[in-house]
Amino acid sequence: MGVLEACENYFGTSDLYKVLGVTKVASEEELRKGYYKVSLKVHPDRVAQEEVAVATQKFQVLGKVYAILTDKEQKAVYDEQGIVDEESSCISCDRDWYDYWRLLFKKVTADDIKNFEKTYKGTEEELGDIKKAYLKAKGDMDQIMMSVMCLQDEEEPRVRDIIQEAIDSGDLPAFDAFVNESEQKREARKRKAEKEAREAEKQAKKEAKKAAKEMKKHGLDDDDDSLKALIQKRQEDRAKTADSFLAAMEAKYCKPPTKAGKKAGVSKKGKK
Repeated sequence: MGVLEACENYFGTSDLYKVLGVTKVASEEELRKGYYKVSLKVHPDRVAQEEVAVATQKFQVLGKVYAILTDKEQKAVYDEQGIVDEESSCISCDRDWYDYWRLLFKKVTADDIKNFEKTYKGTEEELGDIKKAYLKAKGDMDQIMMSVMCLQDEEEPRVRDIIQEAIDSGDLPAFDAFVNESEQKREARKRKAEKEAREAEKQAKKEAKKAAKEMKKHGLDDDDDSLKALIQKRQEDRAKTADSFLAAMEAKYCKPPTKAGKKAGVSKKGKK
């Protein structure tokens, strides 16, 4: 399956810019932000177990889209002819898109998410995302709550009020799935949320035990200085891993310059 066909299959459009949610005149930074935003929705680590296989395929396709649009030659061909060179080194190689993503973006922490939520919730951007989700899901609250970023289960009443206000003002159509949603379906969603919360709490306890074990392994105490030391060591380890990965990718995928000052492949992108 070609890239354009895969985009149509997984994202409902063969327009690479629409896949990233940007315009044709988007800057490199806008492309990067678009890629990041969509990747958070389809990253295999952020979906239910039964959705991992499909999410992995979508994540790989998304990586190729970003690689094409940030490669000057590939972008020019696509912009002019609407086609993609499937043999291009930036998408045809057996690239590890997970490592590629990690090199482009730092690990997202709980504090990062909290800070983002503060600048996102209640904004026009969030409102627009809720409306888009409502239209795409045709009023199905299950899909709406899963697709809009940062939404917590307890925020459903707030989201419902936003949608209902838009319906009352004529800004959104009154889909039957939303207006006449059964109490049974609402209860099923509530039970599912409670189950996921229990599982998340269980996983958090496992992670806490794992962290405590690692600290003990490194001879660290459970105080601020020791924690900082562990964090610093992890950062150093990640930096070494990134450097090694980048060197390997450059050696494997970067072609020799064909024109003065021109290089192809991952090294150009990985060092952004």
